[in-house]
Parts: sequence; structure tokens; C-alpha cells
Amino acid sequence: MTVRYLHVIPSLNPDGGGPAEGVRQLAVAASRLDHEVEIVTLDRPGSTWLTDVCPVHCVGPGYPKYGYAPGFVPWMQRNAARFDAVVVNGLWQFHSLGSWRTLRNSSVPYYVFTHGMLDPWFKRQYPLKHLKKRLYWPWAEYRVLRDARAVLFTSEEERLLARQSFRRYQANEVVLSYGIQGFGGNAAAQRELFLERFPQVRGKRIVLFLGRVHPKKGCDLLIEAFASLARLDTSLHLVVAGPDQTGMQAQLMELAKRLGVSDAMTWTGMLSGEVKTGAFRAAEVFALPSHQENFGIAVAEALSCGVPVLISNKINIWREIGNDQAGLVADDTLQGTQQLLRGWLALSAERRQQMARNAVECFQRRFQIDRVVTNLLSLFALQGAPRESKAA
Repeated sequence: MTVRYLHVIPSLNPDGGGPAEGVRQLAVAASRLDHEVEIVTLDRPGSTWLTDVCPVHCVGPGYPKYGYAPGFVPWMQRNAARFDAVVVNGLWQFHSLGSWRTLRNSSVPYYVFTHGMLDPWFKRQYPLKHLKKRLYWPWAEYRVLRDARAVLFTSEEERLLARQSFRRYQANEVVLSYGIQGFGGNAAAQRELFLERFPQVRGKRIVLFLGRVHPKKGCDLLIEAFASLARLDTSLHLVVAGPDQTGMQAQLMELAKRLGVSDAMTWTGMLSGEVKTGAFRAAEVFALPSHQENFGIAVAEALSCGVPVLISNKINIWREIGNDQAGLVADDTLQGTQQLLRGWLALSAERRQQMARNAVECFQRRFQIDRVVTNLLSLFALQGAPRESKAA
């Protein structure tokens, strides 16, 4: 049976990280399985990053930071009845409260992917922002979660952490695996395309970081750990690929210079398309010593290419990676990051090859996008009975 459902997300701008890419890939997979998907965003109409895989409705621009868009609720009121279900992606912006206002007394069920936005790491790291969220929580996001047909977590770790941020918390919790399509195409040609773009890395043993250059990603730890080991093997080369959203890159480049590893590093900026795929194809190992990561789409992308991953235990799928022996896991500290790199270098060639095979198997079993869409649609069917509305 064909299901028609709507994704709600503040923006599809790829600079925003994993949720935008996740929604895009979920839409592609659902369409391929003959379901009907649409997306509504708070983006400005005509934004250059909008997808062409399904209808996308831009009701912005949303005002800075909070994203209030006056046209969002009226659009939802006119259109919500066309859908069998609505999936709200993320919290703390107007799209979630606006969805609740529209759907709380509606026969159309809505589901919420929190995308790690209830992780207590943010509470500890940004106490002033958390104070603002505490004031906002009782009359907004608490109600959004309370009245959702289900609140979706991409791992058991995320579900347990979400309970720690706010005292008043009520949700119908469901753990639903997340994933991506993975990369196809000609692997050798993709690899060569990347090497042609960045010829200085040809013949090197590439340690790849791919993601936003942001304090929570642990880029500083990775550079310091790399510097402490690079002298052991001069063929090692650290590639940092991703947009600099906070101005942190200049500080990190100065750190690399001070540690004497500037020549053993390449900064590519944001990569996309075949060049991005080629970066994974060229890498020996992927590294992400993040301080907080709900899922880590780039981790799944690496696995799909048969690239083992070196990750911190603050990435919520770390248990799955460790259990499948698809990479190495350690603390999100300098010592932990050094342990990851040392551990990788200490492996025999045969063991590294086995870990690469494990990476592909881990991806196919846990994170392949078609499985995610099938599970999501099964959830719609399982919880399809109308739920009694709750008063505001």
C-alpha cells in the first residue's frame, strides 16, 4: 500500500549537517519504494540547495536562529490532511512548535526525530543556552514530544541520554535505526577524481575527517593526536574535509603549524558529489573523535565504502561499531584519540582488511536506508490507530 507522508525540517541546507542529508536520503528511498513523500522547510523559496527528488515546499524565510516563519502554520493547516503521517525533524525551532499547534488535535499523526538535540552534552557545554531552553521547554518542546504519536531515537544510547536534560519529560519512545543509501558508481574512478583534485595526497595513507569544522567534532584532538604519531610513519596524511561554520579552521591551522604537521595535512573545504565519494574511496581509515554525535552520517558513509572508523564513545552508534568490529572506539580525549590512531597503526595488514570487510557488513545489516524506510513505514502502520487529543 502506498503511504503519503510529510517531512518537516527547518532547512535543507547541507551546511547544517546530518539531518538535512538524512531527510533527503529518506525521501529518495521512499520514492524508490513507490511511496509519496513531500518536504516542507522554513527555507526561502528558490534556495539553491533544495532537492529535486520530491516536492519541496519553502514557506520561509524564517527569522534568524529560531526560524519563525509566519506562513508555516497556515500552510500546514491547508495541507496536513493530505498526508497519512508527518515526521518532524529536530527541535528548538519554530517548525516543531508550529507542527504541534497544527496537529495536536488532528487525525493526522505526527512523529518526532530528535536527532540528538536532547543530549545532555549541550546542557553541560552551553549552560546559558540551556537556561533559555529550560524556560522554553514547558510550554513548547515538552508538549511537542508529549503529544507525538512516537518520539524516534536512532539508538538506545540516544534514548537513554534524552531523559537526562530536562526534569519534566514525557514521550512515547521508539528506537528506530537510521541510515543512508551508501555510495555506488565506479570506485576507482571516484578515487582518482579526488586524487586529481588533491594530488598532494596521492600515495599517502589517508586518515580522513569529513564533517563540519566545529568544536564538538574534536578536530583539535585529532590534529594533536595525529601530530604525536605522524613522525612514526611519514606516509600518513590527515585530510580535513568540511565547511568551517564557526571560524575555527584558522585556529586549527595555526595549531597544526605549531605542531609541525601542516605539510602532512590537507584542508579541502566542503566536498560533494563524486569528489566527496572519492575522498572515502581514497581513505585508509575514517576518524571522528566527536564530543557529541547522535548518529554520524559520515560514519555510515565510511562504512558503506568499506572504510573502518575510529570514533569516540560519544557517538551514539559506538556500541554497534564495536560489536561488529567495524572500527575502534575510545574516549573523546587526547589520550583516547591517540589510542585510536595507535591502535589502527598497530594492526596487521590482514586485520585491517578484515575490519574493512566488517565495515561493509555492518553498514548493510544496520544502516542501509531501505531498511530504515521500511521500519518507519511499519511503525506508521503499527501505530496508525487515532490517538486521543490532549489539551494544551
